[in-house]
Amino acid sequence: MTSVQAGTDRHGQSQLLPVLMVLGSCASVQVGAAFAAQLFPAVGPAGATTLRLTTAAVLLMVWVRPRVRHWTRRQWGPVLAFGGALAGMNSAFYAGLERLPLGPAVTIEFLGPLTLAAVLTRRRRDLLWVVLALAGVVLLGFGGGEGATALDPVGVVLVLVAGTLWAAYVLLSARVGAAVPGQSGLAVASVVAAVLVLPAGVATAGTALLEPWLLLAGAAVGVLSSVVPYSLELAALRRLPARTFGILLSLEPAVAALAGLAVLGQALGLHAVLAIALVVVASAGAMGASRRPQA
Repeated sequence: MTSVQAGTDRHGQSQLLPVLMVLGSCASVQVGAAFAAQLFPAVGPAGATTLRLTTAAVLLMVWVRPRVRHWTRRQWGPVLAFGGALAGMNSAFYAGLERLPLGPAVTIEFLGPLTLAAVLTRRRRDLLWVVLALAGVVLLGFGGGEGATALDPVGVVLVLVAGTLWAAYVLLSARVGAAVPGQSGLAVASVVAAVLVLPAGVATAGTALLEPWLLLAGAAVGVLSSVVPYSLELAALRRLPARTFGILLSLEPAVAALAGLAVLGQALGLHAVLAIALVVVASAGAMGASRRPQA
C-alpha cells in the first residue's frame, strides 16, 4: 500500500510539472507579443519574424551548443521538418496579425491544436473536453463585439495556415524530443527556421534590421516568444500526450485576457469570464482523463 501511494505521488508530481511548463510558456508568449507589436511599424511582419527567429536561434546555439556531427538521418529528418514548421507558423501568424485583431487571430489559430486533439482522441468523453475548450476559445475571441463579418478573409486564411502548422509543430516537437536529447533539436531547428525567413525579412525591412534598438527589441521578443516557450513546451511534450498538450494550449487566450486586465487595465466582460471558465474546466477535465488510465 505504501509503494502504491508513493508511485501515485510521483506520478502526480510528474504531471504537475509539465502543466506548469505549458502555463509558463503561455505567459511568456503573451509578454513577448507586447514587444513584437512595437516592431511591426518599423520592420513589418516579415521583419519582426526574422528578428524573433534569428535572435532566438543565436541565443539557443550559444546556450545549447549542439553536437550534430554524429546525428543520423532519423534525427535530422524531424529537426529539419520542425524548423520548417516554426518558420511557416510564425510567418503566417504575424502576416495574419497585421490584418486581424489579436483576439480573433489567436482564437482562429487555436483551431489547429484543438483539431489535433480531436483527431487524436480515442474516447467520446475526451472529445467532449475538446468541444468545450473550442467553445470557450471561440467565445473569448468573438464574444466582445468583433464579429466574423468584420474579419479580413486573407488574414483569416493566413491564421488558419498558422494554426495548421501549429498542429504540425505539436507533433514534430514530440518527435524531436524523442529523437534528440536535451534542447539540441530545438536549437538547430531554430537555425533552420531563421534561414528560411531571412530572405523575406531582408527584402521587407532591409538595413533597418541592423539598428541597435531593433536588435535589442528583437532579442527580447526572441527570448520571450521563442526561446522560453519552445524550451518549456519541448520539455512538457516529453511528459504529456500530444492531445493533452493541445488542449492545455487553449489556456493561452485566457492568459492573454488576464494579462490584459492586470497590465493594460482591460476589463473583462461576462462573455470573457464565461469563456475562461469553459477553457479551464475543459483543460482540467482533459488532464483528469489522461491520468486515470495510467493510474
